[in-house]
Amino acid sequence: MLALSRGLVSRLQLFATDVAATPFPIRFLRGFSSEAAVAAEAETRIIDAKPGVMTPNSKRTGVIGVKCGMSAVWDKWGARIPITVLWVDDNIVSQVKTPEKEGIFALQIGCGQKKEKHLTKPEVGHYRAQGVPMKRKLREFPVTEDALLPVGTSLNVRHFVPGQYVDVTGITKGKGFQGGMKRHGFKGMPASHGASLSHRSIGSTGQRDAPGKVFKGQKMPGRMGAEQRTVKNVWIYKICPARNLMWVKGQVDSLCLSIIHTEV
Repeated sequence: MLALSRGLVSRLQLFATDVAATPFPIRFLRGFSSEAAVAAEAETRIIDAKPGVMTPNSKRTGVIGVKCGMSAVWDKWGARIPITVLWVDDNIVSQVKTPEKEGIFALQIGCGQKKEKHLTKPEVGHYRAQGVPMKRKLREFPVTEDALLPVGTSLNVRHFVPGQYVDVTGITKGKGFQGGMKRHGFKGMPASHGASLSHRSIGSTGQRDAPGKVFKGQKMPGRMGAEQRTVKNVWIYKICPARNLMWVKGQVDSLCLSIIHTEV
């Protein structure tokens, strides 16, 4: 009874707040559903995909690409230039985030396709609430207000132009547990005299009695790879809109799933 009376008092206090200045339907919702009241009072932002002129401070969204091969081209001097082929797999805008609700300007991009049975219930509910098809991968890109796109907008390689510079982020290939020579490039122990079955050992890792410990951060054998890495200023060699392929200069083969983002 005590908890019930406290609940009724709090409801009545909320219901009596700004009675004269608030319309009756919103007063009713405010007293019994705070989320509905916030939604009713929030200003609806209309986002249209209309052409406009961006400023140097504008920040566009990126796309999600899958690395699908390596190639090479030769310049006019005969030098070989490594090229990485990226596939932009069916990217669409799956959610728009605004300061009124999420506090930031951002676009959530989804790529690929995935069956509903292979997704969790929260993921399925998210896609259904936004009215977009099920996607294999989701990534969020912070943008400026003039670069917002409506939900369902399709993105392809025409989002970029040849000669543009982009940043590519992804997860490196996992190498498992590796030794110091492969993981950190150590020289190793002597290969002939003075070493017995310890040629790939890392050697000493500390000092004597002072300080009598191994400092934190010492390079040692351990897990290698499977970390997020970013390659800056990757040059776009060419694009193929028919197959949604993009050729970028440089070796991006360690990125199994690449996120390509750029600024205007």
